[in-house]
Amino acid sequence: MLMPSIFGESLLDDFFEDPFDNYAYAMNTSNLMKTDVKDTDQGYEITMNLPGVKKEDVKAELKDGYLTISASTNSNKDEKDGNGRYIRRERYSGSCSRSFYVGEDVTQDEIKAKFENGALTLLVPKKDQKPAVEDKKYIAIEG
Repeated sequence: MLMPSIFGESLLDDFFEDPFDNYAYAMNTSNLMKTDVKDTDQGYEITMNLPGVKKEDVKAELKDGYLTISASTNSNKDEKDGNGRYIRRERYSGSCSRSFYVGEDVTQDEIKAKFENGALTLLVPKKDQKPAVEDKKYIAIEG
């Protein structure tokens, strides 16, 4: 019988976990790119968590009304003993991206971005939606 855990994980995870897989646990993808979108009077405030990612590895692109945030990371943990022989070598490389539709009227210069403490904050202005002019065309009915 499986028992629910109070902590959100199985009680036996620590027992069956690979002791050499600690880095993969630390870079859990469920923590990567968690995003909050806040509606303000001026626009939208998008806050995205990017733990362990450096500012220079984050890219933001606006194309065809879509704002795409991409992040990549490369990590190398080498440990050597006194003789220079490897005791452990671990490497991690990965990338991810998310896209948001912000509208085709928003320009790249209007979006403000700031990266602090592993969190990317973007301010996207609201644009007044132009109501579509409905051009009614009637079909002549004979008879």
